[in-house]
Amino acid sequence: MITPNILMILIDDLGARDLGCYGSSFYETPTLDRLAREGMLFNNAYATCPVCSPTRASLMSGKYPARVGITQYIGGHCEAQLKDVPYLHYLPLEETSLATALRQGGYQTWHVGKWHLGDREFWPDRHGFDVNIGGGHHGHPYKGFFSPWHLDNLPEGPAGEYLTDRLTDEAVALIRNRGEKPFFLNMSHYAVHTPIQAPAALVEKYKEKARRLGLDQIQPIIPGKPNPRCPDDHWRVMRRILQSDPAYAAMMENLDTNIGRLLQVLEDEGLAQNTLVCFTSDNGGLATAEGSPTCNSPLAEGKGWNYEGGTRVCQIVRWPGVVKPGSLCNELVQTCDFYPTFLEAAGLPLMPTQHVDGESLLPLLRDEGRLQRDAIFWHYPHYSNQGGWPAASMRSGKWKLIENFEDQTLELYDLENDTGEMTNLVDVHPERARQMHDRLNAWQQSVTALIPERNPEWIHKTKRPLVPNNAHL
Repeated sequence: MITPNILMILIDDLGARDLGCYGSSFYETPTLDRLAREGMLFNNAYATCPVCSPTRASLMSGKYPARVGITQYIGGHCEAQLKDVPYLHYLPLEETSLATALRQGGYQTWHVGKWHLGDREFWPDRHGFDVNIGGGHHGHPYKGFFSPWHLDNLPEGPAGEYLTDRLTDEAVALIRNRGEKPFFLNMSHYAVHTPIQAPAALVEKYKEKARRLGLDQIQPIIPGKPNPRCPDDHWRVMRRILQSDPAYAAMMENLDTNIGRLLQVLEDEGLAQNTLVCFTSDNGGLATAEGSPTCNSPLAEGKGWNYEGGTRVCQIVRWPGVVKPGSLCNELVQTCDFYPTFLEAAGLPLMPTQHVDGESLLPLLRDEGRLQRDAIFWHYPHYSNQGGWPAASMRSGKWKLIENFEDQTLELYDLENDTGEMTNLVDVHPERARQMHDRLNAWQQSVTALIPERNPEWIHKTKRPLVPNNAHL
């Protein structure tokens, strides 16, 4: 077998319904729609956390975030009815990262874009990457997407240069100037994280499209329940109910165009037939706060929540000669699966004591069988910026269980018949809920998951109750 190049495309905050091939009728993503036709589209792909840093740690380690010790986006902190749970603010150097494993196996290793896994001591060059362009402690381009960006490891471009364009330029140059060895490119775009900014001409295009479709006449955001982080009622969840934001749509099209440029250089350099291309997101789309730029409907909520909108993501894999074009996969897959998948695809020995929670996707890609596990898990014991509250969850087959830490209630959903998690079936199937809860608790113990404790300093300024079941409704 010829050793394949590996291109991992990780997008920031891309929602599970943000691509045309996943059901969007407002955003235009022809490149990624074509990639899905040329490879395999996953219908039940999940990020291992509803926020970014834990998922990125999971990709690099092959482990669940709780096992690594990174359960919140690095820098995040909030206390309300529950105390915040301590977490690591860096990816430990003791982890044999995915990049390290591939470099030891003879790969060139390149990181381009967002890192957000610690300060200088823990940057990509300390975790096995030969090249680091744009990766540092920043979680988003806080100065904006137009130069100057003030990002680590990325020289400023001409005034007004667009960040997604520049990162793609850098990645294209790496491929064109590659050496003889196979490469692993971790292409980690800052898009489509806030601030929601895009080239003006594209924004105007989608303003006109919204007018043409009558979407500008529909109120896209409705206020919901009080945010649990806030002791009074003035800060509410602001839920987007349809995709219509012109600036976000423009960011999506620009991102899609730049991915097209990256795929084109593979063609131009004669590499496309021997490159494994994987595309996914670090969490669900931002739908309930911070401008609520996208909508994940029919999935509930979005980034920062344990509901499906927070963790279910787009995932596409193309590998000519291995993956049958136009394939659909309904298996439950998750971020930590990429680690063993890439090792097996490269013909390298697996490292089961490292990627302990990941399972190679090669049987699915080759259409040779199913995965061995029958459940996947999440542990997010924090309040999120988007209105979510501390919770843990698991999915087994069509069943999804959520454990709410504030009031110790359970939610049970049949996702096959209730994708939007509208009907809590705990009282209908109490024995199933009990068994799943026992299994979730056993998993939490196995990964040394920390459970939040009551906060005695929290003062209720309203009489609103603890978070109830179906609080997203």
